[in-house]
Amino acid sequence: MAKSKPTTTIQSYGIYSQWDSSSKELPQIQSFTTKVPAKLDIEFGFIISIKKAKGEKLHYCIYHPDITDSHGEIMAPFDGFEYVKDNDWQFYLGDTLWQPINNKIGEWRMVLQLQGQIIAEKTFTVFEEEAMSEVEFWQKRGY
Repeated sequence: MAKSKPTTTIQSYGIYSQWDSSSKELPQIQSFTTKVPAKLDIEFGFIISIKKAKGEKLHYCIYHPDITDSHGEIMAPFDGFEYVKDNDWQFYLGDTLWQPINNKIGEWRMVLQLQGQIIAEKTFTVFEEEAMSEVEFWQKRGY
């Protein structure tokens, strides 16, 4: 009998509560968006549901804007592997912003691959918030 094909669905994407990588709990969605304000420790990414793929090797990669390391060299994309743990499994792929914030502005592309095929990807735009005038502040609130 042929093995059935894995199915994948992006459950949520955007800004999340802080994620604890040592916990089994996934972060909670706070805002569905692909626009992320450049704030220290803001958590963003997506949660994917993967079915019928237990034991398969999942490749993840985060392509960030040209962020430099402490030596001024452009950092390579962050990538790695994770094995699918169950036949109905959820996985969080995300990142957070750290100091200095000003070099984190730009496009962050997050990609998941299973069996050599892209199964999910999202591009997030990290932007520098502009100071609002008093009029814009009140207009945003409906006045």
